[in-house]
Amino acid sequence: MHKRPPCPRPPGAPRWVAMFHRPAQDSWTVGAESPDRDPVLYAVGDMTQTVRARGEQVTVALWGPEDGAWRRYDTPAAAKEPAPAASTGRPATGSGEPAKLAERMTDRRHQVLMAGLSKAGLYDLSAEDDEAVRAMTELLDEVTVRRVAHWLSLAGGER
Repeated sequence: MHKRPPCPRPPGAPRWVAMFHRPAQDSWTVGAESPDRDPVLYAVGDMTQTVRARGEQVTVALWGPEDGAWRRYDTPAAAKEPAPAASTGRPATGSGEPAKLAERMTDRRHQVLMAGLSKAGLYDLSAEDDEAVRAMTELLDEVTVRRVAHWLSLAGGER
């Protein structure tokens, strides 16, 4: 089993930085940085979803300031452990066009809800949470999903 190198401390003055491990290059790269923690955590949630959607594993190290120096913080659990893949495993029937459109719209509603949950500060979602989000995307139309995502972002402090 190949062991990844330890995450190096980011260069420069202490600020909030998310470092992502790139297995293909066996190196760490800065994925997000900001003077504030929340934008970095939001970016970690977004990037984690994207990388997992590609079928890749995510390893993140979160660095931030403490008393004017660097400190490594615990990474949100969503970036540590992948959620089980939720796929039906069934090919689309018929011509495929209506099924592809429906699937794309469902994926879009799912993405909007996941972004809303991230804005609300909910990064540590279990497989049950993901199933609940998927059930909501099946039942709700796009306008309603966007309204729920808006409420979640307001709950997270975004005005």
